[in-house]
Amino acid sequence: MKIKYLAAAIGCLGAVMAQSVFAQDTLKIGALVTLSGPGAAWGQGMKNAAELAADQVNAKGGLDVAGKTYKVEVIAYDDKYQANEAVTVANRLVFEDKVKYIIGPVGSAAVVAIQPITEKNKVIVMTLGFTPKALGADKPYSFRPNVTTAEVSQPQIDWVIKTQGIKKVGGLFPNDETGQAIAKDLDAAYKKGGADLVAKEFFERDRVDFVPLLTRMLARGIDAIELDGNSPTTAGLIVKQARELGFKGKIIRTGGPATPEIVNVAGKTATQGMFVHSPVDPLQPSTKAYVDMYTAKYKTAMNGFSPAFYDGTSMLFEAMRRAGTVTDTDKVRAALEKISDFPGAMGALSWTGKAAYGIDHQLNAPFFIGEIKDGVEVTVARCTVEGCK
Repeated sequence: MKIKYLAAAIGCLGAVMAQSVFAQDTLKIGALVTLSGPGAAWGQGMKNAAELAADQVNAKGGLDVAGKTYKVEVIAYDDKYQANEAVTVANRLVFEDKVKYIIGPVGSAAVVAIQPITEKNKVIVMTLGFTPKALGADKPYSFRPNVTTAEVSQPQIDWVIKTQGIKKVGGLFPNDETGQAIAKDLDAAYKKGGADLVAKEFFERDRVDFVPLLTRMLARGIDAIELDGNSPTTAGLIVKQARELGFKGKIIRTGGPATPEIVNVAGKTATQGMFVHSPVDPLQPSTKAYVDMYTAKYKTAMNGFSPAFYDGTSMLFEAMRRAGTVTDTDKVRAALEKISDFPGAMGALSWTGKAAYGIDHQLNAPFFIGEIKDGVEVTVARCTVEGCK
């Protein structure tokens, strides 16, 4: 009987030890993203990207770092596209879940709000926030794996003005950190390209009736509407309501991939002929492979931001391998900064940004202009920061 109890005790002790070892061998990655509300398409694409990157390493037996293998676990929370909710989630991830790495958040206001927490606690963040305040020499743990309006607006706007003869543009922007920053960038880009952003309307994120703002803009005799900075659902509503008011000019979106969502809200007729920014070329083999992998798992169209965060997460894993640690984020950060010509879903990737932000934490990647034809985005120009062809 004593032997039986001793065996049972040893078995329990072994189970406890196994659980302890398993816990030590799990690498937690936080996904602080928008999963509900207007920005959900972006946040869902980011979360799914992190999960797919985790799937890739887990399928190979885990992430091998300095001879130790880690199973990657993605812990996702919804910040509801609100800065105060993002702070709550950041605190939970950092202090309760003990994560050292966060994918997200989606918006500029949110990333600026969480950085006092993440930077102080040396948590590496891969953010979508477009604001220039998201990056800086004073924020060494913050990276941005997607190009922003500051990088893509001028070449795209130059191309649209040259090929479409646009002169007077109206823009609707969210009345927050994101909208203010984008409106400023676009105002300068249109002037430099030879056109004018003659009307700028700002609104609260939860607004759904844009008829008064659009009516005021159309009275200015605009020949194009700019949608950069708006969430997918909001952009779709603006397009739908603009066409219902009789606007027949060009509709442009120089940032924020969201074509399937916009078409879904506004319809094929309203979106016909729109010019949109795209961070990916679906015909590129590495991108097509990612799109196929995404749709196979999630059974839905991929948002254009998703490959950037798949690549960003994959680069993060590579940095951990090179640094030989998953816990020392100073070493991981230093290794991440040195990665160049990384073979990602979007192509060969490196970091840039020192001239603009004081630190090379901005991903350098090609981008594209698409025209919506019968509800589908067709690439009409290929771009770099030097120009579009």
